[in-house]
Amino acid sequence: MKTAVVTDTTAYLPKDVASDLNIHLIPLNVIFGEESYREEIELTADEFYEEVKQQKELPKTSQPSTGEFVTLFEKLAKDYDAVISIHLSSGISGTYQGAVTAGSMVDGIEVFPFDSEISCMAQGFYVIEAAKMASQGQSPQDILSRLDEMKISMRAYFMVDDLSHLQRGGRLSSAQALIGGLLQVKPLLHFENKVIVPFEKIRTRKKAMKRIVELLDDDAKSGDSYQAAIIHANRETEALEWKTELEGLFPNVEFQMSYFGAVIGTHLGEGSMGLAWVKK
Repeated sequence: MKTAVVTDTTAYLPKDVASDLNIHLIPLNVIFGEESYREEIELTADEFYEEVKQQKELPKTSQPSTGEFVTLFEKLAKDYDAVISIHLSSGISGTYQGAVTAGSMVDGIEVFPFDSEISCMAQGFYVIEAAKMASQGQSPQDILSRLDEMKISMRAYFMVDDLSHLQRGGRLSSAQALIGGLLQVKPLLHFENKVIVPFEKIRTRKKAMKRIVELLDDDAKSGDSYQAAIIHANRETEALEWKTELEGLFPNVEFQMSYFGAVIGTHLGEGSMGLAWVKK
């Protein structure tokens, strides 16, 4: 059985990785006023953060249409028997449900949607693993079993400079945003039950990043091998410095750089920083 791997652009995969592993991407959209852009295709992360500075209002985001999924799946049906379609958490976007609906509408190919229950490069870790297994001819069932196994050790924590982006986008409750604003905290956030919730309230950015390192240490001290991604929202220099520091602390963790692109950046805001890791 020949299996294709599909994901959406919020995985923010390096372009060479997506190309080398033959990963098929479906874009989410960012809307500035009347203008809609397909992220990663018509709008890079750098262009997005520059555009936000020029605009008075925050942009909006939208998921791919079911029709876009149908078109992609029908195209893949010419060369593949099955598709594993891996998407950002169904708790913050309807993208996964779009894949489910489209999968029931196409003939000639079996679609296996997978809810990553997370986003960004944490989602990307699932995609890369699935693509490697698919290239080796492993079955969709074996791939999905491996992805479920990865969920057990998958961790991602992130902090934002301004909670108002999440609150206005409906990804965090008004009460939680208000409390954060009043205390000037830099809350650590994570995904729990598919939605973004505060993990701990911390007063400064430096302490928040230190706490993330402690959480990584809790897992890494087992001695197992991990892969990790430092994820930043237009803070590349700071992220690179953090990567150098972490590589010196955790020899059993393989670190890479990633970023919060346009869609996720809309909801988190510039200056956000995160770390995701999973057992190899």
